[in-house]
Amino acid sequence: MLIDIYTHIFPSHYFEEFARSSKGLGAIAARYKTVPAILDLDARFRAMDELDDYRQIIALPHPVLEEVASPDEATRLARLSNDELAGLCAAHPDRFPGFVATVALTDVDTAVTEANRAVTELGARGIQIYTNIVGRPLDDPRYRPIFAAMAAHDLPIWLHPARTADHADYAVEDKSRYEMWWCFGWPYETSVAMARLVFSGVFDRHPGLKIITHHLGGMIPYFDGRIGPGLAVLGSRTAGEDYSAVLSSLKKPHLDYFHMFYADTAMFGGESGLPSGLKFFGADHVVFATDAPFAPIRETYDALDQLELSPGDRRKIMSGNAQKLLKLPAV
Repeated sequence: MLIDIYTHIFPSHYFEEFARSSKGLGAIAARYKTVPAILDLDARFRAMDELDDYRQIIALPHPVLEEVASPDEATRLARLSNDELAGLCAAHPDRFPGFVATVALTDVDTAVTEANRAVTELGARGIQIYTNIVGRPLDDPRYRPIFAAMAAHDLPIWLHPARTADHADYAVEDKSRYEMWWCFGWPYETSVAMARLVFSGVFDRHPGLKIITHHLGGMIPYFDGRIGPGLAVLGSRTAGEDYSAVLSSLKKPHLDYFHMFYADTAMFGGESGLPSGLKFFGADHVVFATDAPFAPIRETYDALDQLELSPGDRRKIMSGNAQKLLKLPAV
């Protein structure tokens, strides 16, 4: 069995309500027109049939609800999406063995309530959150209850990058150009969110917390030297702000916490980064994902062949780790 732990879908009724009661798709509308499988189940199933015994864990795609809807509407839409994602899993259990719930963190208390409902009543296998909440960092203390809730459920948080063209590449410009906000901005967003969570002590508060980082942990595996020895002198480069107590407040060496994240293989079929990601996170913390339907399924699968994995490690990455993390029944 092959479990793709991070794929995206628009449930049909949710999409209609989303288009009606939010700011809509915005600039990515043109992109979605080229991806019929985001809405069309028949197109999706045809793509899935390229691999034998292949199954998807489904989650909502961009846009980020908190950015395009009022807090009340975002909460309503999140609830609607979770109901419909659960319905898709119930209707197609051989295709979708689980879903990732949506929560709207513009209202943290309501988000925790919805996360609890989605897990206990609908069978969600975890929740999806974004690397910032309308520009606010995840290590802001107001978001601590959502991490506590998922640690209590012992189910993972899928961490998805969030950044748009409005985040300019240079101070003299108004917009990011050439889609650098996506190509390089998203890995940066992921990496910064991971670091901020580490330095805020999230894993000390919740040692069993499970966070799945998209696109193989962003930049983290490739900059382990800068993160480890480089940040061991945290604060020495900074004037006007005292970081002297940050590292000493942690219970372990700071680099150790970065190894506690999980990382998926959604690299658009790219091969060069896979060995670094596997070496950094280890076979027990890497999970197969494609980012379908926005990225290729077959090419992502084939790229893993260049890793020369042992049969045991391959089983972990392709399905075993997902089954364990998501508490899926053995098949």
